[in-house]
Amino acid sequence: MMSDVCSVYVRRAGDVLELFATRGLRPAAVHSTRLRMGEGLVGEIAAKARPLALTDPRSHPSFVFRSETGEEIYESFMGVPIISAGRVLGVLAVQDTRRRRYADEEIEALQTVAMVLAELIGHGHLVARDELQATDGIALRPTRIEDVALSAGIGMGVAVVHEPRYTVRKLVAEDTRVEHERLRDAVADMHGALDDLLSASDIASGGEHRDILETYRLIAEDVGWLRRIGDAINTGLTAEAAVQKVDNAMRARMSKVSDPYLRERVHDLEDLANRLLLHLIGADEPPPAATVPGDVVLVARSMGPAQLLDYDRTRLRGVVLEEGSPNAHVAIVARALDISVIGQARDSVSRMETGDPIIVDADHGQVFVRPGEDVRQAFAESLIARDEQKAVYSALRGLPAVTLDGTHISVSINAGLLVELMHLSESGAEGVGLYRTEVPFMVRSEFPDVDSQTRLYQRIFGYADGKPVVFRTLDVGGDKVLPYWDHAGEENPAMGWRAMRVSLDRPAMLRQQLRASIPSRRNWRAI
Repeated sequence: MMSDVCSVYVRRAGDVLELFATRGLRPAAVHSTRLRMGEGLVGEIAAKARPLALTDPRSHPSFVFRSETGEEIYESFMGVPIISAGRVLGVLAVQDTRRRRYADEEIEALQTVAMVLAELIGHGHLVARDELQATDGIALRPTRIEDVALSAGIGMGVAVVHEPRYTVRKLVAEDTRVEHERLRDAVADMHGALDDLLSASDIASGGEHRDILETYRLIAEDVGWLRRIGDAINTGLTAEAAVQKVDNAMRARMSKVSDPYLRERVHDLEDLANRLLLHLIGADEPPPAATVPGDVVLVARSMGPAQLLDYDRTRLRGVVLEEGSPNAHVAIVARALDISVIGQARDSVSRMETGDPIIVDADHGQVFVRPGEDVRQAFAESLIARDEQKAVYSALRGLPAVTLDGTHISVSINAGLLVELMHLSESGAEGVGLYRTEVPFMVRSEFPDVDSQTRLYQRIFGYADGKPVVFRTLDVGGDKVLPYWDHAGEENPAMGWRAMRVSLDRPAMLRQQLRASIPSRRNWRAI
């Protein structure tokens, strides 16, 4: 690039960016100059996870001057984030003494170099990986983590850290046409693998888990996502490097988004990216659970539902996630499998290691890592009591719901996903008291047509098996956002354009839903 300065800043403990190496700035500043996240141009790049190219850096509102670096003579600045697994690990920057406008090709070249640095830092070759790990739970002291229950129950086993990581060894492509073809083949192979995974699963045939995996196909075929990967290949990257670049950029940006629905959809894209990398470069090692005997508890930053199905259900006792919400696809599938799930357990991956004894108490929203024998014994007794209680409930399930004075009480379930209907018959409920039709609309990338809705409602009645179903017509708006609609800001979205107001403003949408529903069942009722 013919630049006068090249510097690498590495993120250290406490979210501090340390000048780790430089060619052009004063050597004495190395390991001495430090910036907080968001401080200065370097901190701005790290905080927003986006490149920054400036002809006059001093005029930028985030500019700060550090005299020990000797950078007062430089008139141009360009920096890019160093990202690995969606986390900013540092910043790579160049500077020039002359006023210079950096071209897009130069920014892309610097990003490619940053990908190499990300592998060096992420694998602990420059900074020890345990530097940022918490120091509690060492020796014989157990660690107790309080978090949010996503799927109730108790699970005991050995921790298995689920941290899919594929090393991209070749970044620069020799022939972009070949790379585009490799990408197309990998997408096709991924679809086939998802089909095989679903057919091998012992969840009931059909159900919302199938819809979720079909949603993966829609995302994988999304023109925008594939175009971004293709654009990255056109810059000279290999297919796997392009997938990794797009995934890292997307994860870093979306980590700043507060909307829980959008954040959960990011996990689906992460799962897809990992699966694409698997088909492009292959797996070098067997899954971690394959090397651990007995019952296991998965520990992960986030997971897609298909990743959960990759593990042996007969040994899987629980899942601990650093992120996640009750509406996450992985939580939905876990509930269908009766697997305990804890979410929003911060720093879990860094605080646990594969092989650690672990207890997931999703009934009370807590996790015990390396518990003592007394704690393990107490939970083992709780599991026995829980199984006995289930047996008592099972015996009562078929009895009529009648009060002591002879009044019959109708007991029904609420649902919004097909997976919730799988347990209708075994629950003893008389039917579906409320089916929220908006939920299937929210997991799709486009508005479902009449045929798609008809198939959905037919499957709902199939699961109901003659029991009554009460539908609620589309209730969207406010906090229920359809990803394929543009939404303007409202002062009070809870009382604004939502629910029936939306249906009355868009009568064609309501007519389509009614047309799809009524032929599915003669005895039809909607609210």
